Amino acid sequence: MAEDLQIARGTKEEMYEILIPQIKALIYGEPDLVANLANIAAALKEQFGWLWVGFYLIKNEELVLGPFQGPVACTRIKKGRGVCGSSWQQAQSLIVPDVAKFPGHIACSSLSVSEIVVPIIRNNEVLGVLDVDSEKENLFDKTDQKYLEAIVQEIVF
Repeated sequence: MAEDLQIARGTKEEMYEILIPQIKALIYGEPDLVANLANIAAALKEQFGWLWVGFYLIKNEELVLGPFQGPVACTRIKKGRGVCGSSWQQAQSLIVPDVAKFPGHIACSSLSVSEIVVPIIRNNEVLGVLDVDSEKENLFDKTDQKYLEAIVQEIVF
């Protein structure tokens, strides 16, 4: 497949439905985790124009910054800290309509207003998280959760 992304227009669901097969094609047959995470982050950022899209991977009991698109980010996050660390600890997706109201939020960027974090789980173990930030309040919802959870299921570790 050529590495060109077809940017979709329409409803959020329609955009995800067109994007997901493209993500699958981008990562199909590529065994390198970093390359795949980089392409997934880029595809999501290109399609939706969010402020920040990226991955944190668990290394030595910390979330360590992985491939991302957007402003510079926090490098390490402890379990239970901030939205990412809380998603890891709870092993569930978290949608935060206003990060200023999230107890213990880690402000990697002062531009971030809302956030969704989706854990990457294999065999009941969290291996990392997909983190997405927006400058808009209350941007993320159950539709984003559904499709982003489907996307992280495609990641091969």
